[in-house]
Amino acid sequence: MVIRKYFSRLRAKTRLLICSGNHDLDSKNEAGEKVAKWLGAAQNEGVLSDGESFVLDETLFTICPWWDGPVVRAGIAAQLAEAAAKRTKQWIWIHHAPPAQSPISWGGSRYFGDVELREWIEQYRPDIVLSGHVHQSPFIPDGSWVDRIGDTWVFNAGNQSGSLPTHIIIDTETHEAFWFSAITNQFIRLDEPLERPVKRLEQNDARRSWSSVSECA
Repeated sequence: MVIRKYFSRLRAKTRLLICSGNHDLDSKNEAGEKVAKWLGAAQNEGVLSDGESFVLDETLFTICPWWDGPVVRAGIAAQLAEAAAKRTKQWIWIHHAPPAQSPISWGGSRYFGDVELREWIEQYRPDIVLSGHVHQSPFIPDGSWVDRIGDTWVFNAGNQSGSLPTHIIIDTETHEAFWFSAITNQFIRLDEPLERPVKRLEQNDARRSWSSVSECA
């Protein structure tokens, strides 16, 4: 499979974590719910994926699958409960759909977020949740790439056409997060309240992290 070649190339350069989304579903479980069966084998490639949790430098990462029905949804609930018991200094979730009723799930006419995810966030209060799914959210009025639910920071980089995809860099040491796109670059501080409109990233605003992230802009 061609995509596994890219897994290998990326894994040679960095730690790679992936979660399934609605376009990855290629099979059904015993309950008839759609699942991304092909991503299960990614674990054998040294790539961390659906259903896994691991600790790196005192940060616990939890990777959730796309759910299409009550069985997989219950599995995610059990996964989060188990991971909560192993919580470390910092907890980060990877979940394809963003939370409901948030600017990062705003589609222009309605929210396309996950109600259950928002409930899990309110229950477990992870530090950071990374998501996607709603491509246009950061680029439209009332949408955004960042939001805060209680003490939890939630992110959605969005999607745009171009050679360099939109992306977010989170620096947990300097407590900053940077969003890069073709139209603008923005940043927030993780140790301060979220203010809107989100600040535009200028070279003299990026503090200690500018030298490392400017190469990616």
